[in-house]
Amino acid sequence: MGKRILLIQGHPDPRPDHLCHALANAYASGARIAGHEIRQTNVALLNFPLLRSQNEWEHDSLPADLRQAQVDITWAQHLVIFFPLWLGDMPALFKGFLEQVARPGFAFADDHMNTLAKKPLAGRSARIIVTMGMPALLYRLYFRAHSIKSLKRNILRCVGFRPVRQTLIGMVGKTTTTTVCSLVAKMEEMGREGA
Repeated sequence: MGKRILLIQGHPDPRPDHLCHALANAYASGARIAGHEIRQTNVALLNFPLLRSQNEWEHDSLPADLRQAQVDITWAQHLVIFFPLWLGDMPALFKGFLEQVARPGFAFADDHMNTLAKKPLAGRSARIIVTMGMPALLYRLYFRAHSIKSLKRNILRCVGFRPVRQTLIGMVGKTTTTTVCSLVAKMEEMGREGA
């Protein structure tokens, strides 16, 4: 039986000629072939403001463009996130998306005294797929992959996602056609497995 999988494209540029888009399309193709149900969210196509205060986060209404994203996250059994590493972290637009979507009452319990006890999104797994210009090994060893660890621990695991796996793809500025074909094949296989 197939999984319900939500793909979140976190690349802030909606043009389809980026590697992140090719990887997401390949994953979706493989998943559909294997019988998984797929939904997709492209953050670059959504219209929402950045949050500027705790009060906005706790009390302002969720922007209309993000309501479907919450519905899809609730629907999903597995979340796959794609984004490029910019200045050592996720792009600001994608971070703004996460801050907006992960509101109290949805991603965090409304009980301000014990927000970590209840994990409203428990029972779901996730995979983070990140592209970067530097070698992935350098990012892991020298930079200790801090931004990926923060996303895993402080956001996804904090609200209940387990397990959270990662795939880091380095040296994207020097990828050859052969390398891209290999990465696309790997993503298709990952999609078939629902991993």
